[in-house]
Amino acid sequence: MPAALMPEAPVKLGILAGGGDLPGRLVDTCRALGRPVFVVTLEGQGATLPPDVPQASFRIGAAGAILDRLRAEGVGEIVLAGRVRRPSLAEMRPDWFAAKFFARIGARALGDDGILRALVATLEEEGFGVVAVQALVQGLLSPVGPMGALAPDTDAEADIRHGVAVARALGLLDVGQAVVVQQGLVLGVEAIEGTDALIERCGGLRREGPGPILVKMRKPQQDIRLDLPTIGVTTVQKAAAHGFRGIAVEAGGTLTLGREQVAQAADGAGLFVTGIVTEAV
Repeated sequence: MPAALMPEAPVKLGILAGGGDLPGRLVDTCRALGRPVFVVTLEGQGATLPPDVPQASFRIGAAGAILDRLRAEGVGEIVLAGRVRRPSLAEMRPDWFAAKFFARIGARALGDDGILRALVATLEEEGFGVVAVQALVQGLLSPVGPMGALAPDTDAEADIRHGVAVARALGLLDVGQAVVVQQGLVLGVEAIEGTDALIERCGGLRREGPGPILVKMRKPQQDIRLDLPTIGVTTVQKAAAHGFRGIAVEAGGTLTLGREQVAQAADGAGLFVTGIVTEAV
C-alpha cells in the first residue's frame, strides 16, 4: 500500500489516573477502539485498573519524571481521569519541575481550578495535547431530567435552585463543586474533603421532614476537560444511607458513572437523581 494511503496510527494516550473506577473504564474503552495507552498512577489515590495495562506509579510532586516517562513511552495526548486527593506541598515533595511550576503560578495555587488550568497550559507548552475524558468515553455526561423513576417535587426544586446559587458562588471563588440543602437551609458546602465526606457530615446535621438534597455543578470558569464533578452508584448509596431525598447534577457539566446502575440504585433507595440545566434554575 502506498505510504500516502496508509491509515494513520492512533495517537498514544497518557492517562494521569486518580482514584476510582473512571481510569479503568477509560482503559477498557481505548482497548476496544484499538488505541494504545500508558497510565501514570498517582501514589495514594487508589486507581482501579486492569492488571495488565502498561503503567508506572509516581508521587504527584514528581512532575519532571512523569513528563520524561510519558515522552519515553511515546505519548502524544494526555487525559486526567479519576478523583485526586490534593496533598499539601510538604506531602507532595515537589521536584525541580514542580517547584518551578508552583513558583510561576503563584496565587493560582490556592485553588484547584487555578492549578488545573495552569497544569494544562504547561502540558501544552511541553508538547502534549490535553483531551477531556468525556470526549473519549461516550455516555459520561449527565443528561437532562430524572435518571430513575423519581423526580423532584416543588419543594425539592426550590432547594435545588438555592443549591445552584450557592454552588455557583462557591465555584467562582474556586472553592468546591457541591452543596447540601434541606428545606432552604444550607447544611454544608464541599471544600477539600470531597463529596462522600460532605454527605456523611451533612447526614448528621439533617432536620426533621423531607431529607437533604445534594447539588453538584461545575465551576462557572472551569475548563470542561478537567475535574468535572462526578457521581456514581457509591454517591447514591452514601446519600441514601444518610437520609437524603435526592441528588441534582448539572446536565452536560457533570459526569455520571454507570448511568443505568445509578438509576437502579436510586430507585431501590427511593431517592431521585436528576440532571438540571443550571442556566434555567
